[in-house]
Amino acid sequence: MFNSLSDRLTVTFRNLKRKGSLSESDVNATIRDIRIALLDADVALPVVKQFTGRIRERALGAEVSKALNPAQQVVKIVNEELVEILGGQTRRLNLAKSPPTVIMLAGLQGSGKTTLAGKLGLWLKDQGHTPLLVAADLQRPNAVNQLQIVGERAGVPVFAPERGNVFGHDAALESGEGTRSFGDPVDVAVDGVAEARAKGHDVVIIDTAGRLAVDVDLMRQAHDIRLETEADEVLFVIDAMIGQAAVETAKAFADGVGITGSVLTKLDGDARGGAALSVATVTGQPILFASTGEQAKDFEVFHPDRMAGRILDMGDVLTLIEQAEKAFDAAQSREMARKFMAEEDFTFEDFLEQMAAIKRMGSLKQMLGMMPGMQQMRAQLDALDDKEFDRVEAMVRSMTPYERKTPKAINGSRRARIAKGSGVSVSEVNQLLERFGQAQKMMRQMRKGGGMPGMPGMPGMPGAGGGGKGKQQPQRKKSKSGNPAKRAAEEKAAAQRQAAAKENAFGKAFGAGAEGGAPEGQDLSDLQLPKGFEKFLDGR
Repeated sequence: MFNSLSDRLTVTFRNLKRKGSLSESDVNATIRDIRIALLDADVALPVVKQFTGRIRERALGAEVSKALNPAQQVVKIVNEELVEILGGQTRRLNLAKSPPTVIMLAGLQGSGKTTLAGKLGLWLKDQGHTPLLVAADLQRPNAVNQLQIVGERAGVPVFAPERGNVFGHDAALESGEGTRSFGDPVDVAVDGVAEARAKGHDVVIIDTAGRLAVDVDLMRQAHDIRLETEADEVLFVIDAMIGQAAVETAKAFADGVGITGSVLTKLDGDARGGAALSVATVTGQPILFASTGEQAKDFEVFHPDRMAGRILDMGDVLTLIEQAEKAFDAAQSREMARKFMAEEDFTFEDFLEQMAAIKRMGSLKQMLGMMPGMQQMRAQLDALDDKEFDRVEAMVRSMTPYERKTPKAINGSRRARIAKGSGVSVSEVNQLLERFGQAQKMMRQMRKGGGMPGMPGMPGMPGAGGGGKGKQQPQRKKSKSGNPAKRAAEEKAAAQRQAAAKENAFGKAFGAGAEGGAPEGQDLSDLQLPKGFEKFLDGR
């Protein structure tokens, strides 16, 4: 979504960082480049003026002139101001003190309200709630049927007492004789809230009708639904791909209906992203959620600071960690840790489990794009083929259980059979086995406390120096004591050192210490962590 904007800002800041000191002309040139980049991204003009004005004021002030690195200080200012125009703080749903919480979805036709209702319902269900979808869009052809299908896929019940428009007739609100009646959306919404209260649902999501343009009847209907249901949240669903037109519509809804927040859809598209950067400032209401794909799970809470990090190519590691926590099963992680400590080899069975977890995280391109600095590798990311996972999985599944556990037993005839069974060439099977052998070697090296093969060893580990081909110094073999008691004590101490080295290697490799805490002697009280990162430390 923000590729073009991100690329231009990255080039601007790269040129800025080459300067040891900044003059007023340097700041003005940077502001001009930022303004052009934002306007090209279709950001609303008032937002651009406000944004660049605040950056100019701060960049010409004392906080930059007295900074040790002025260029980095300007980047910091841009990041903070970008977070501000995206809404500032992350805002959660306001849940009613007395259930059910009523959430009303409003927006133009085609913005993705019905699909988003299912995504929001699934997200709330995963959070421990019991949502109910209410089909109050009785005018768009087959809207009720679509919501029922979406609700079924998400595993969320749907309240739909009216069939709505099933004839393909243009059912825009009309007056006069001959108007086809499809039921009253306000009555359906009110009955839906009563149904939720009677059956113990704690959240109601009302899917309302949209229009191709803002009109009086739409506003009146949406306003009546909000009043009659006493909606706790009115979320304006905005298509992030239609630029400033969406922002103007959002402002009209904010004035006519009174929205409490926005939801961005189609954030995975290739549009310039001006709507996302404008809607919070123009409407005065925050963005709560973002839809990032076509599947029901492609839905996330909108974090202004993380989105700013993505735009400025600083990455979004926190979201990546959260996705990994959801995708990787805790029992599987414990089993991998056990195998590592027991010096058992990594097998193709383990490989399949890890691949399945990565698939649950979503698109590999999207995950890699969350890493800092990856915008500079755009060409490589674009060339990455997600279907390579499917080809690799096909090869692994063409193996017998014995072959998956003992890859060394795969000889020439077995390789030919695997290639034929998975529809690939023998050379591709050979490449997979070679890469897998390298991965096993790396795991063994790390388990012993050394570095990765061909790389320097990790600081603080025994055997630092890695698996390089350099000549190693021969180690003197220690003589054993003739005293049986002393020899037993020496052997016990050696075993304890070996176990400690293995635990240390595991901690360095997988981000955990032997006890899950900091190494002895290190004071981490003053460690500067990214905002929100502390929750991943489990209070340690």
